[in-house]
Amino acid sequence: MTPIAITFLILAIVVVWGGLVASTLYLRSRPELTDYPPGGIDDHRDDDAPIIHDT
Repeated sequence: MTPIAITFLILAIVVVWGGLVASTLYLRSRPELTDYPPGGIDDHRDDDAPIIHDT
């Protein structure tokens, strides 16, 4: 492998795994949505909806 290929390999590893770690830490700190946009109140409509299968 050339040094440029190794550099890009390391850069790609840092971007992919760093993004995964950053996303995990963000979701760990804020697991639930606390604020909804105007008009977007959670009414738990999905909890009572029937399951629709695409057949």
